[in-house]
Amino acid sequence: MSAVSDRLPTFPWDKLEPYKKTAAAHPDGIVDLSVGTPVDPVPELVQKALVDAADSPGYPTVWGTPALRDAICGWLERRLGAREVTHRHVLPVVGSKELVAWLPTQLGLGPGDRVAYPRLAYPTYEVGARLARAEYETYDDPRDLDPAGLKLLWLNSPSNPTGKVLRAQELAGIVAWARAHGVLVVSDECYLELGWEADPVSVLHPDVNGGSHEGIVAVHSLSKRSNLAGYRAAFVAGDPAVLGPLLEIRKHGGMMTSAPTQAAVVAALGDDAHVHEQRARYAARREALRSALLSHGFRIEHSEASLYLWATRDEPCWTTVAHLADLGILVAPGDFYGPAGGNFVRVALTATDERVRAAVSRL
Repeated sequence: MSAVSDRLPTFPWDKLEPYKKTAAAHPDGIVDLSVGTPVDPVPELVQKALVDAADSPGYPTVWGTPALRDAICGWLERRLGAREVTHRHVLPVVGSKELVAWLPTQLGLGPGDRVAYPRLAYPTYEVGARLARAEYETYDDPRDLDPAGLKLLWLNSPSNPTGKVLRAQELAGIVAWARAHGVLVVSDECYLELGWEADPVSVLHPDVNGGSHEGIVAVHSLSKRSNLAGYRAAFVAGDPAVLGPLLEIRKHGGMMTSAPTQAAVVAALGDDAHVHEQRARYAARREALRSALLSHGFRIEHSEASLYLWATRDEPCWTTVAHLADLGILVAPGDFYGPAGGNFVRVALTATDERVRAAVSRL
């Protein structure tokens, strides 16, 4: 066990438990805005597809059904503007966190190889590098990195936790730099459907990649857009020279999405109406929380997309966490996402309308 613990950082959410108890003691109950877990119903057409596929006694395939691959390809072209996407360009995965955590290992990275990710970032990028025993580092602009030994460059736009969006021109410059140095770009785009003050662009768009998928992979999830976090439904798309070997490795590992989930994803990707409805819910919650936080003396930076508000009172984040916990509101401290977040908190939009109204009234 000690060897495992030496390879992994301390699980950060354990540190939040005392503040959760404080918030839960509020007479009107806790408003938990600390995690990005969907709270709204799974769309009915998705539930129906899952139920209709419930009688699936045989093993599913790692690559997914042809119908699933068709649905992914169609969505990539319709929603992201990707061109010339075939089944060889796509691969279903068992939720995006699994992919992020195990991708360096599955790519064969190890000691001496380097993985880089944004200075403010989802902690699992570091975990993935550690599991592979690779070196890891953070960046403000990846083009300032030393490319020697750099094998995997994570992008995250829209960002978790900040909501920052990288524009097409900036993405294109990063992709060109990475290609020039033989660095694989993997772009985590799980919040791409949730742009508020910006229209997020995928690395799969021709304006970014020049019409070629060489050296790029995009990661997408249905957890946020379709409330399917409980289904573990996600996929990657991009360079077949990367995804082909990855498919073979995942076949050996038995990393397959369940057959009912595959059917549910086909239904979800084929319907845009439920996505617009969910966006409207989040937009209303975002506006209510944003106004309340500003009135309470917070400053909000970035937050132009995604499911979070990146907020500060220009004080240590744990001081802010304690202050809000006294009001019965639980948020995530910014230092969970790197030392650069030490004066910020991440406020999630994933609470019911009733709980959001409670938070607004307390603020």
